[in-house]
Amino acid sequence: MDAVGRGGRVTTAGRGGAVGELADDRVLLGRTSTAERVADILRTRIAEGYFRPGERLSEETIGGALGVSRNTLREAFRLLTHERLLVHELNRGVFVRVLAVEDVEDIYRTRRLVECAVVRGLGEPPYPLSGLEAAVGTGERAARDGIWTGVATANIHFHRELVALAGSARTDELMRGVLAELRLAFHVVDEPRELHQPYLVRNRELLESLGSGDRDGTERLLAAYLDDSRERLVEVYARRVART
Repeated sequence: MDAVGRGGRVTTAGRGGAVGELADDRVLLGRTSTAERVADILRTRIAEGYFRPGERLSEETIGGALGVSRNTLREAFRLLTHERLLVHELNRGVFVRVLAVEDVEDIYRTRRLVECAVVRGLGEPPYPLSGLEAAVGTGERAARDGIWTGVATANIHFHRELVALAGSARTDELMRGVLAELRLAFHVVDEPRELHQPYLVRNRELLESLGSGDRDGTERLLAAYLDDSRERLVEVYARRVART
């Protein structure tokens, strides 16, 4: 069970089993441990909900689990703060960021601009859709098994693969950060099935539209999809935040 600190903040203290899992990530660092690699590990763990919004990150606990110096860990924290995944509170420490409703709305504005532009800018078909096909299949299998966090993860992968069709490392990096922020909102919402189930069918529709080579039709479907998703998530997220 998570320990609760001042002001209702969740801390990493007392999470023996969870810290043990984090220690398993030490092998990912290899012999050339860097702040970037530590940031990659923590970013993934935040996206998975291992560290949740509002949770205080303990330098001593995390640094010990990963076997890295305090300076390396602080640099990783700084990188993730720059990415808006963490926030530093003076004299209190570093916490996983809790999004405001306005943040969620801005994330969707960014997604609409980028994702629709990617589809609009596609060349002539056929398009390389294997990554999208894999994400759709993974989401559908997770839904059949009732693993709704898995559905959410597959949905994120679907949209990353969609943006990857642009063939731009810069756009991929931008969307990695945007979608990582979006996961912070997902972790606050306690209705994952209601939130994610409708988009299983819509992801397949987008895939089939791209497979037919209909860029214009796909862009229209995507724009409506993102508008509906934004409206629904903002509604649920605002209701959930109001209860806390």
